[in-house]
Amino acid sequence: MKKYLITLLAIFSLGQFAFISQASAQSPRVSIPDFADLVERASPAVVNIRTTEKVMQQQAQGGIPGMPEDQAEFFRRFFGVPIPGMPNGPKQAQPNSGKPQEADRGVGSGFIIESNGLILTNAHVVEGANTIYVTLTDKREYKAKLLGMDKRTDVAVVKIDARDLPKLPLGDSSRVRVGEWVLAIGSPFGLENTVTAGIVSAKSRDTGDYLPFIQTDVAVNPGNSGGPLLNTAGQVIGINSQIFSRSGGYMGISFAIPIDEAMRVADQLRTNGKMSRGRIGVALGEMTKEIAESLGLGKPRGAYVRNVEPGGPAATGGIESGDVILSFNGRDIAKSTDLPRAVGETKPGTSATVQVWRKGSSRDLMVTVADTEAVAAVKKADKSGPSSGNANSLGVAVAELSDSRKKELNIRGGVEVTSLGEGPLARAGVRPGDVIIRIADTDITGVKQFEGLVKALDSNKTVPVFVRRADSTMIIPVRSK
Repeated sequence: MKKYLITLLAIFSLGQFAFISQASAQSPRVSIPDFADLVERASPAVVNIRTTEKVMQQQAQGGIPGMPEDQAEFFRRFFGVPIPGMPNGPKQAQPNSGKPQEADRGVGSGFIIESNGLILTNAHVVEGANTIYVTLTDKREYKAKLLGMDKRTDVAVVKIDARDLPKLPLGDSSRVRVGEWVLAIGSPFGLENTVTAGIVSAKSRDTGDYLPFIQTDVAVNPGNSGGPLLNTAGQVIGINSQIFSRSGGYMGISFAIPIDEAMRVADQLRTNGKMSRGRIGVALGEMTKEIAESLGLGKPRGAYVRNVEPGGPAATGGIESGDVILSFNGRDIAKSTDLPRAVGETKPGTSATVQVWRKGSSRDLMVTVADTEAVAAVKKADKSGPSSGNANSLGVAVAELSDSRKKELNIRGGVEVTSLGEGPLARAGVRPGDVIIRIADTDITGVKQFEGLVKALDSNKTVPVFVRRADSTMIIPVRSK
């Protein structure tokens, strides 16, 4: 019996070993890539960018000793915190000869995209510079010409007078995968051709800027700005632009401008010297779960319109305050920040189809996109009109609107809130002077009609109340008492 058990155990052990061996053979091997060959090929096309400015007598100087002013500005611009180890006191003035002198302004990075000396970098690297110097890895230095920069996307194009230069191939940032290896080459703190590596942490990271960023854990510091973010094939997939920090130092999160987006901007900058962007003249609000449900949208999607610029493209096309824009020219709008990007990429003068959600259904409108430089101001309105008296079940007393007030607010109807008692609108932050322009799918035309609508509200049902305040329209989901 003992011999039989030993035989069974031996067979089981052999089978288990075979299973483990087979499983190990089927598991993919993961190895850390060797970047040495890639760096050797790519480094010659990465440049150091040094900028200078003219300083006059009593020019203020300040910052961390040994750190150029643009690097100190980098901390202020992107971290929003005081420079580490430095007081917030006044800068000390340093006298000079009284004549304009050239002083170093800052150091950044860039990379060559054409062998004739065309270079991409960040706008904040070259902004305000009197002279731009580009230094190659072989120590050749050139004065560069700024062809154009766009502060909104932080992209700039400069040109040096040179030929047969090494250049970096451009990749496809839309094919970037979270988790893939990437590396950065640049001049952090002026240390030329410094290489750091990591992985892609996230894609399409919305930081509130005009472009969605590629987020990585690659170490990026002041001076890396404008340098390339490369994939393992040695292709540029982004321009290193920002970092996130609470302390003023690198904390494991950095952001790069996707190269596809950057090249769209760069193509216009090198041709026209500036970026032409579309606009339709709307102010947007964030779509929440509560607002979406009250409007019958189900899940939060689209960009809800708080305000429409009087006489602007959106107003001319029929878009109204309180509308929710679901798509623009066939491109779905998932969140509010998607709309400015979609509109901005549209050539001014283009007629675009805009799908909006209004009063429980969608409709298509045609809007002619204008240039973003055309800006109009919306006037603030004053108060007028008799009051309705006692507060209703929403907890508000309202008054009629004069025709002049309607015109100034760019609305067709509504009632003005004159006072508030206990009720859902007061709890939601409505205050005297606000104008109620719609309840659910019904536009407000006057006090009597408003009171009738409020009396008929189902206290068990949440309805959206559209409230106008100055130049914005808020959507407030409420239940009557």
